[in-house]
Amino acid sequence: MEKRYLRYAVITLVILYISGCSREFYNNINFNKISITEKKSLLKKADALNNQGVEAYHNGEYQKAISLYKRAIAIKKEAVNIKDLSLATTYNNLGVAYKRVGKFKKALTYIKASLKIREDILGQDDSQTAESYNNLGTLYAKMGDRQKALEYTNKTIKIKEAIIKKELQETAVSYNNLAVLHEELGEYQEALDNYMKSLKINEKIFGETHPVTQNSYKNIALLYYTMGDYQHAREYAKLAQSNQEIKLEPITITPQ
Repeated sequence: MEKRYLRYAVITLVILYISGCSREFYNNINFNKISITEKKSLLKKADALNNQGVEAYHNGEYQKAISLYKRAIAIKKEAVNIKDLSLATTYNNLGVAYKRVGKFKKALTYIKASLKIREDILGQDDSQTAESYNNLGTLYAKMGDRQKALEYTNKTIKIKEAIIKKELQETAVSYNNLAVLHEELGEYQEALDNYMKSLKINEKIFGETHPVTQNSYKNIALLYYTMGDYQHAREYAKLAQSNQEIKLEPITITPQ
């Protein structure tokens, strides 16, 4: 009887030991050595929870939104230990939801966490970073800290202005490229229209004396010359006075 009891005791200890090892192994699999397939599946689930949170927020179900955002964060942060822009988005959403229900300190924690990730990945001149600055500005205003509210709102405006300027510059380049294509096809009026659109943007951003604007004047002057409109050609050549390459002479036709 004693031997049988001892045997059962040994078996029980072995089972408990194996169980303990298995639990530790399971935990390591879930949090440290998760496969790429499992990671993608978990991230997909987390994103779905985030989107459900957005829907709940827009429906005025703020506590439900907070719960969903926290579940999404738990998966991203704990299960896959990932710190990326997706996590920053959910941090931001949770912070905004906490601000909506008046829990400003919690809101500050999560919006700052979102900002940290965005600054690390995107830098300080990105639209997503600007969103975090803006949210901090409005939150500090709610908290009565006007100085910090001004600081972060000014940062937001600075980034937005830089983004708008960059987008306008790219638009001007696109108009110029379109004008060149029309000009090569002999579609001079379409080319002129697009050169003018490019010029208008360049004058606004750079001023009249900047080389980019001067190049626009040059392009328009040469196009007018090609079209036989020498009066306008001279006007724009004069505006491009810093560019010495423009030399326009009217075409003379010798009577036969």
